[in-house]
Amino acid sequence: MKWGWVFLGVFLSLGTLSWGEAGLQVPEYDDKDRVHDLTAKNYKSIMKKYDVMVIYYHKNVAGNRSAMKQLQIEELALELAAQVLEDLAHEDVGFGMVDEKKDSAVAKKLGLDEVESIYIFANNEIIEYDGELAADTLVEFLYDVMEDPVEIIDNERELKGFYNIDEVIKLVGYFKSEKSPHFIEYDDAAEEFHPFVKFYATFDPKIAKKLKLKLNEVDFYEPFMEESVTIPGKPYIESELVEYIEQHDRPTLRKLEPHSMYEIWEDDIDGEHIVAFAEEDDADGFEFLEILKEVARKNTNNPNLSIIWIDPDNFPLLVPYWEKTFRINLSVPQIGVVDVEDADSVWMEMDDQDDMPTAEELEQWIEDVLSGKIDPDDDDDEEEDEDDDEDDEEEEEYEDEDEDDDEEEEDDDDNDDNDDDDDDDEDDDEEDDDDE
Repeated sequence: MKWGWVFLGVFLSLGTLSWGEAGLQVPEYDDKDRVHDLTAKNYKSIMKKYDVMVIYYHKNVAGNRSAMKQLQIEELALELAAQVLEDLAHEDVGFGMVDEKKDSAVAKKLGLDEVESIYIFANNEIIEYDGELAADTLVEFLYDVMEDPVEIIDNERELKGFYNIDEVIKLVGYFKSEKSPHFIEYDDAAEEFHPFVKFYATFDPKIAKKLKLKLNEVDFYEPFMEESVTIPGKPYIESELVEYIEQHDRPTLRKLEPHSMYEIWEDDIDGEHIVAFAEEDDADGFEFLEILKEVARKNTNNPNLSIIWIDPDNFPLLVPYWEKTFRINLSVPQIGVVDVEDADSVWMEMDDQDDMPTAEELEQWIEDVLSGKIDPDDDDDEEEDEDDDEDDEEEEEYEDEDEDDDEEEEDDDDNDDNDDDDDDDEDDDEEDDDDE
C-alpha cells in the first residue's frame, strides 16, 4: 500500500478521557508491550500461538529521526489494538512488525511484497488491510475478519437487514443446506473476498421466494443499485463465482471507507477519479447523494464510469487538507474530477448552492469529464500560460530597468563631460591671470 498524496499522516485513536462510570471507559494504552518484532528465528513460533496474526511490514527507519517518530506512532496504534483484542474469548489475535531491511527473509517467506502495508493471516488466507492506521478502524476491521464469510438469512428481520445494506458489493444465494456441494463452492468463493464483499445465503424456500431466487442461484448486488443481477450459469463452481466478482468489482458508485480507502483510491481510471463530497446527514448532502444515485443507476452499464462518494463526516482530520488542496468548501456538496498523481482538479460549478443540480445537469457534466472536455490537466496548461505571462512581464520589466539604467549612465557621462569642460575653462582663466 502506498500512503497516497490525499491521505497524509497516520490516524491514531488513543483514548485520552476516562470516566468513572462503569461500562463507559475509553481504553488507554497501558505501556505493556504486545507487538512482536518478527525475525527469521522467532516468526514461526510466534505465529503458531495465534488464530489471527496481524503483521505490519514497515520501512527501515535507521538514521532518520522523523521516520523513527512516525514508526513509533504507528506502533502505538498497533499496541492499543492488541490490548483491546487481548481478552477475546473465541479468537487469539497477535500483532507483529517486520522490517523491510533487517527482516527481508521473513517478508519473503510470508509473501509480504508491499512495504507500509498491514497483512492479516486468518483461516489460511492472507488479507491485505488497505485502511487508515488507527486503532479503532483496525479493530473494527478485525471483527469483520473473524466473522463467518457467509451470513445466513433465516427470517424476515434478517432479510430486512440484508436490504438495508446498500453501500457495499453483496451477493445472496439459495441452497438446499450447508452440506450442499453448491453451497460449499459458494462458501469457498466467499473466503476469497472476505470481508470486503458481503456474502449471504438462505436455506428457507419462503425467504428465497421473497428474494426471487431459484435453487442454487446467486444474485449480485452493486452498491446503491435497486435491482440485482443474477449470475449466469448456475450451479456454479468457486472459480466461476470468483471470476464474475473480479469482473464486476469496480462499482459505478462506491463509498470511501476508512478501512479500505487506499485500495479504492489506487483503483483509478486513467489516473483520474470522479469524486463527490456529500454529508449524508445533511439535508443538501442527502439530496445531492440521491441525485448521484439516480445518475449512477442510469449509467450502471458504463465500464468507464466510477464515482467515489466521500462523506466528510467520516474523515474529519482530512477536511482542512481537502479544502486547501482542492480549493473547495466542504460544508456544501461538491463533485469534481481529480488527478491522482498531482491532485489537480476541476469542480462542477453550482449556480445556486441552495438548489442542487438536476440529474440531467449532473449527467451532462459527467459525460463532459468522460469525453475529455473537462480535464484537470487543463489547469496545468493554464498555470503554465500564467507562468509564461509572468515570465514575459518580468523580462519586460527587466529590459525597462536596463534601458533606464543605460539612460542614467548616459546622463551621468554627459554631466561628467560638462564638469570636465568647466574645470578646463577654470584652468584657462587661471593661466590668463598668471600671464597678466
